[in-house]
Amino acid sequence: MNTTILRKSVLGIAGLAFAGGVFAGPVTEAHAAPAVDAKAVAVVQADKPGVDKSKLIPHGVQGKQSHITLGDEQTKNVKAIIAATKKSGMDERAAVVAIATALQESKLENLGHLGDRNDHDSQGLFQQRPSSGWGTVEQITDPEYSTMAFLKGLKQVDGWQDMPLTKAAQTVQVSAYPDHYAQWEKQAADLVAKHWNN
Repeated sequence: MNTTILRKSVLGIAGLAFAGGVFAGPVTEAHAAPAVDAKAVAVVQADKPGVDKSKLIPHGVQGKQSHITLGDEQTKNVKAIIAATKKSGMDERAAVVAIATALQESKLENLGHLGDRNDHDSQGLFQQRPSSGWGTVEQITDPEYSTMAFLKGLKQVDGWQDMPLTKAAQTVQVSAYPDHYAQWEKQAADLVAKHWNN
């Protein structure tokens, strides 16, 4: 077939299609497709599995609860405690006990030596003491190490899972203020619920 004839045929068909569209005019209201409601559609992302909150505070909180606003460094320490808890093979409740303890001891700040304000030689998130066998200063100011050391002590407490938080924490920490850990239980549970599956 001659290419000139083929070209004219193709152009003729294209012209008919164009002319048909022009002469037919716009689609009338009666034959138009139904209008789509233009409301915004929310895209819902599948959430990660939630934490069973009944496991976080199995005995209910004791006494008045305290709360502080956390900065980036404190949040980073929360995540380090949770990661170390998982690494140790312990559950969310252990993370709640550890975070509540660190909230009481250091407000989740990895404290070095505080000079005259220091409680003996206590340092780190858990205010652990090298002189009491918790490790070197370098070790106890490492969030993972200090958390693992705390959890190792917690594992040795028979029935810690069935104890009120403050008793479990006190058995490990041997603090002069044994009842002060209880005030942080709700915030610690909220932090575990928020960060456990991140």
